[in-house]
Formats: sequence, structure tokens, C-alpha cells
Amino acid sequence: MVLGIILLVIGFLTGISILWTIGIILAVVGAILWILGAMGHAVAGRRHYW
Repeated sequence: MVLGIILLVIGFLTGISILWTIGIILAVVGAILWILGAMGHAVAGRRHYW
């Protein structure tokens, strides 16, 4: 999710649209996995990451 936000900012500042698109995708996927993990669902076969 953090990488997605970083790519969004870099893509916005430099005007590179592919970074903007990849950043949006990574941010959305990260948010979905974060919500699933917070709800107690096992994500990718793991219940916790640390």
C-alpha cells in the first residue's frame, strides 16, 4: 500500500501515467488486503504478517 502511494505521488509529479496507474492498483490491492487482515481473515494462507 505504501509503495502504491509513493508511485502515485511520483507519477503525479513527473506526469508518467504508467506510474500513476500502477500506484492506483497497488494502493487498492493493499487496502483490500489490509481490510481483510483487520477483519481476521487469513490472507494468502497467513493470519499474521510480521
